Amino acid sequence: MTIREATPDDVPAILRLVRALATYEKEPDAVEATEEHFRSALFPTEGTPTTFAHVAEADGEVVGMAVWYLTFSTWTGVNGIWLEDLFVEPGHRGSGLGRELLATLARTCIERGYRRLEWWVLDWNEPSIGFYKSLDAVPQDEWTVFRMDGDALTSLGT
Repeated sequence: MTIREATPDDVPAILRLVRALATYEKEPDAVEATEEHFRSALFPTEGTPTTFAHVAEADGEVVGMAVWYLTFSTWTGVNGIWLEDLFVEPGHRGSGLGRELLATLARTCIERGYRRLEWWVLDWNEPSIGFYKSLDAVPQDEWTVFRMDGDALTSLGT
């Protein structure tokens, strides 16, 4: 088993895993992203990437991923990592790949002086919540997530 930074060749596998995650999260038709979206975010031809990814391999096949980007805390004055998606195929769960993906991001934080590694988890996802708590991650229950998209975003922005 290997954890490594994603390469452009991993984009199809990352999109496959994102679709599998959407199915797991009971939104199989919600993924609009294409390989081109991932290529341009992860491996832009100009400028710097806005998104990063690590993949987990077992027997030479990509079976897990962590897609993330940088955040900034006005309270600490330094960057952190926002883990957008963590997913390991069901057949490879319990193998330590999820833990190693998170440990890799934790090491990235430590090496770069980032102070936080943060993510969301759906309230009903008890297996993941238990896994995160086993790593001493602390739920931030006092916060409510807000989102604006679609017509509301267009209405406010125009």
